[in-house]
Amino acid sequence: MSPTSLTKILEDKEREKMPAGYQQDYIHELKGYFGQDARRIAHALKVLAYAEKIMSEQPLTDCDRKIVTIAAILHDIGIKNAEIKYGSAQPRYQELEGPGVAAQMMKKYQEPAEIRERVCYIIGGHHTAEKNDGLDFQIIWEADLLVNIAEEGWAKDKDRVKRIIAKHFKTAAGIDIANRTYLA
Repeated sequence: MSPTSLTKILEDKEREKMPAGYQQDYIHELKGYFGQDARRIAHALKVLAYAEKIMSEQPLTDCDRKIVTIAAILHDIGIKNAEIKYGSAQPRYQELEGPGVAAQMMKKYQEPAEIRERVCYIIGGHHTAEKNDGLDFQIIWEADLLVNIAEEGWAKDKDRVKRIIAKHFKTAAGIDIANRTYLA
């Protein structure tokens, strides 16, 4: 095999590992928006990682996968404006402020209206159980909880984790990840 062929094979393998172009675009937006706030950037990327694991076992269209991916990356994008406007990062303020910021980012990348609307709906309700109305939303719900269980210190209380899983987790993948991560 020639060095050129080997290089091409290795480049193709690396490209397979790289996230879709749009994913890189939104991660870039997230990092630019939050700047030096490494904690919030890391949180979003952890939610994305869990969402990808859960998605891998779900019957989703490419459009649904894109919605989940963008929503996972941008789900907490409203925190910054919430803190500025209301002096608080409370969930209701995040839900109020997030969709507008996310919509502007998605317009920049010319996302179709149906994708923008769905992502904004998820971001605008990702802390409100009653708004959870579909598999795409459920994946974000579970992925965010998987991260929050660790970040909020809830993992220390196994009974609490069991209650969270029983009440909030519906996908087999999410339940399995939660059990293996926090109860094994």
